Amino acid sequence: MDDQMQSLATEMNRGFLQVLVLALLERKMYGYGMIKHLEEAGYRIEENTLYPLLRRLEKNGWIAGDWDVSETRPKKFYVITETGRKVRGHALRLWEEQATTLARVTEVERDV
Repeated sequence: MDDQMQSLATEMNRGFLQVLVLALLERKMYGYGMIKHLEEAGYRIEENTLYPLLRRLEKNGWIAGDWDVSETRPKKFYVITETGRKVRGHALRLWEEQATTLARVTEVERDV
């Protein structure tokens, strides 16, 4: 049962994490900074989850990355694009609709 619960959590987190990253990148951030910011907000994410997601979002044109090589250790900073803002807005509307539907369904279940 634990494997099933972990699989469910992974699946549910996949979409949530995309929206979360798109919301975070309203300001320019680099990967490790995002991880720390999310940890401070109470959400843990592994590097091996975040970096593939960032590459995928960049490939989709939802975020843009730019290397800063001014310091001894180069960092790739990311920021949301206009397309990413549209995707984020659409995803948030879907999320709200789903939350409303879930609330209605669970309310009906409690009344039965």
